[in-house]
Amino acid sequence: MLPATGLLVVLTALLVGVVAGSSVNDWDLDVYRWAPAVHWPELGGVLEWWVMLGQRAICLALAAVWLGLRAWRERDLRPLGVLLVATLLTNVTVGSMKTLVGRLGPLQLGADAGLPGATEVFAPGGTIFPSGHTANAVVTWGVLVLVARGHRRVGALLAAFVAVTVGLTTVYLGTHWLSDVVAGWCAGGLVLLALPTVVPRTERAAARAWAELTVRRARRYRGRAARARLSTVGSR
Repeated sequence: MLPATGLLVVLTALLVGVVAGSSVNDWDLDVYRWAPAVHWPELGGVLEWWVMLGQRAICLALAAVWLGLRAWRERDLRPLGVLLVATLLTNVTVGSMKTLVGRLGPLQLGADAGLPGATEVFAPGGTIFPSGHTANAVVTWGVLVLVARGHRRVGALLAAFVAVTVGLTTVYLGTHWLSDVVAGWCAGGLVLLALPTVVPRTERAAARAWAELTVRRARRYRGRAARARLSTVGSR
C-alpha cells in the first residue's frame, strides 16, 4: 500500500506541476538544454536500438513469445493472461492520461524545443506525458518477473535496469522531457502493484462469463436436440 501511495503522490505532483506550470517545467528545459546526446555522442547508435525495448509492439511480442512457449510447455495460460491484463491496464491508464494532458515533446516542437515555455506547450494530438516507452518497459519486463518460476531477484534487477535505461534513453534521444519519463516509471509501477488485485478479479469474471456461455450452449444444444426428436416423431 505504501509504495503505491508514494508512486501515486509523485505522479499526481508531476501531473499538476506540468499542467499548471511549476519548477518541473524548468527542470525539463534545463535537462534538454544540457543535451545528453552532445556529451555522449558515441552512444547514439546503440541507444536508438536499445529504446526499442520499450516499444509496445516489440517488447510485447518478445514477452508473448516467451510466455506462449511456457504456456505450451506447462499447459498453463495464466502467465499470458497476466500479460494481457497488464497490457490492457497500461493502455487504458497511460493512454487516457496522454490524451487528457496533450503535451508536446521536444521532437514535435523541433527548433522551438529549447525556447522558454516549450515544456508547457499542449495541443490536440500531444501524447508525450507520461512516457509510453517507459511505462511499457516497466510493465512488460516487470510482468515477466512477477510470473517467473525462479531467479526473481536477478530478473527484477534486469527488469529495473531495462526500465530505467529505456526511460533515460528517450531523454537522450530528445523524444521526451525528463518529467515524462519519471511519470512513466510511476504509472508503470502502479500498474504492476495493481495486478495482484486486478488479475484475480479478472479471472473470476472470465470464469463466470465462460460458465454462462457454457450453460447457454448447453441449453441451445438441448433445444435443437428436442426439436430434432419432435421432427423425427412427426415424420413417422
